[in-house]
Amino acid sequence: MGLGVLFATEMWERFNYYGMRAILILFMTKALMFDKAFASNLYGSYTGLVYLTPLIGGFISDRFWGNQRSIIAGGILMALGEFVLFGCASVYATNSSLATFLFFTGLGLMIAGNGFFKPNISSMVGQLYPDGDNRKDAAYTIFYMGINVGGALGPFLCGLVGDTGNPFDFKWAFLVAGIGMTISVIVQLLLHKKYVKGPDGEVLGLTPAGVAKSVINPFLMAVGLVAFSAVMIGILYADAKIFPFLSYLLIACVVFIAFIIFSDKTLSKIEKDRLVVVFVASFFVVFFWSAFEQAGASLNFFADEQTKRDLGFWTIPASLFQSLNSIFVVLFAPLFAFIWVKMGKNEPSALTKMAIGLMLLTIGYVVIGLGVKGVAPSVKISVMWLISMYALHTWGELCLSPIGLSLVNKLAPFKLASLMMAVWFLANAGANKLAGVLSALYPEEQIKEATYDVAKSSISVDSVTFDWRNAELNRNACYGRYYI
Repeated sequence: MGLGVLFATEMWERFNYYGMRAILILFMTKALMFDKAFASNLYGSYTGLVYLTPLIGGFISDRFWGNQRSIIAGGILMALGEFVLFGCASVYATNSSLATFLFFTGLGLMIAGNGFFKPNISSMVGQLYPDGDNRKDAAYTIFYMGINVGGALGPFLCGLVGDTGNPFDFKWAFLVAGIGMTISVIVQLLLHKKYVKGPDGEVLGLTPAGVAKSVINPFLMAVGLVAFSAVMIGILYADAKIFPFLSYLLIACVVFIAFIIFSDKTLSKIEKDRLVVVFVASFFVVFFWSAFEQAGASLNFFADEQTKRDLGFWTIPASLFQSLNSIFVVLFAPLFAFIWVKMGKNEPSALTKMAIGLMLLTIGYVVIGLGVKGVAPSVKISVMWLISMYALHTWGELCLSPIGLSLVNKLAPFKLASLMMAVWFLANAGANKLAGVLSALYPEEQIKEATYDVAKSSISVDSVTFDWRNAELNRNACYGRYYI
């Protein structure tokens, strides 16, 4: 039953995260009217910080708050973030200044909350069983399925209610995602202490021993969470609006950690050589994830603008394609596990598997390249090209992601295990930021042909008529970006 509680907690959190991510860049470009370059860079900064903050949240959890308290605190922040974004999507057409404030506030709350939530759930799965218990591997497999069930349902449901073609409906996607996150928090509050227990019967994830009561005072915790959220909001806003410094910050973090590690004179030459392998693998992982994470950015644009989604009776929302990766993981993960076991002594090394993952990712982009080759910009291609690409990308992920985590655990000395996991998270953070930079290269839509009626003082664009004497266009009638 303890595994079921952790499964449900993680599933609803992933529902929230991936559901919101599926429509985020579409909301920025279709409702807030950000240009694609700005929206892509902001998307990259947001997802990059999502992978960076668990380093801070994990540290605080391990030493002061404990897993459950951190999970609940992070979940509340993320739910609030979604509801703030719901408010943003409700007022953007009437009060742009308030909408901008709410937008960055909502994203900042999501980033801060994720920092406390993300690193704490999975660590408790293994603690449910004693060392050597063969149920542990099966438990992680079931837990991983929970992640992907949430990753599949989130984009599907949020896309259905929010990505309708009318930008005013995006608010419903944020609301649904927020409800999912609230369910995750409720599950933890009601069921954790009753069911999430270790082999000795003790509740897992409570306050670490020796922590002073003042540290877990609810008021002081709330102040700390508000301060941390404010810092995240400030970093995101400053990076987007003032100076794009996040990339430099991530590089500086990597250099700093590398200096700490390789200046440690207690490490042997063999240990340092192994750590070099981890850094090299992490370097190449950046390129994999920066291409893979186009799913929520440029590939979302591609699905929206250049993919034939009309089934006659229904037009598939572009955001629904974000569910494919999780669906394919559930379908193909057992097959890949079977293949590695069946190969026995001929099983490829970890680095070879990672290279295969990169190759499959590349082939996926070759496939989509073949789909658009020689096709006029106004012609849309079959969804099968996009589906095939996502299948190849998932195969690449199954070769690289679990193998990379295993490699870090195997090669890192015990005393540096957490620090090397930080390197892995930094690689993911850097990759997501780079994904936004690359997505910014996606071209804007072609300028629409407009007809000017001087006598009526109006402009007609794709059968939508605007009074050109009115300083503000009616956004309720404008579902796309028009250059007039």
